Amino acid sequence: MRNSTRHPESPGTGRVKATLSESDGSDTINDISCLAPCPHGDISASATRRALFGGALALLAACGFTPVYAPGGAGEGLRGSLLVDDPVNRNEFSFVARLEQRLGQARAAPFRLAYTVETRQEGVGITPAQETTRYNVFGTADYQVIDRVTKAVLAEGQVENFTGYSATSLIVGTQSVTRDAHERLMVILADQVVARLIATATDWHR
Repeated sequence: MRNSTRHPESPGTGRVKATLSESDGSDTINDISCLAPCPHGDISASATRRALFGGALALLAACGFTPVYAPGGAGEGLRGSLLVDDPVNRNEFSFVARLEQRLGQARAAPFRLAYTVETRQEGVGITPAQETTRYNVFGTADYQVIDRVTKAVLAEGQVENFTGYSATSLIVGTQSVTRDAHERLMVILADQVVARLIATATDWHR
């Protein structure tokens, strides 16, 4: 087995050297030292993550990239500027809830977001006894951005995706997984719509 001997450096540096004997040829290192002097002997994981995240943002900014919801970002002015049509069924409730989570709730918004959501499901897993064991749920969402004053359609499009679920022998269980699959699909479609709105905001949002 590999033996390791620790040799602490001067106090306050937070470094530990590892001396390894090559008895088994493995490259496992059991001692990890700080990469920079640590005033208190350690660096918290959260502080490290913040430093890495800040460095990544700085690099992106240097390349001309602006975070979507940062000042000057493409999505900065979208929050609170779109009044989403009221939902009328379970799927639409999930769809609108996700849209409002991403875009914010608005009442005195300059734009209206109209939509139509449709779903269908297909059996994809069938046993020799002709029992369906798995279903895919397909969904489409058509949307329009409408100026609430002029009633002009400023942007429109369609997104589509699917989710799946396994059927169970219990009615209650089947109803639960079916509902969950539809809810997940609505979240996916709403996120796709938001992505489209952000990508085209410079063309219609003013």
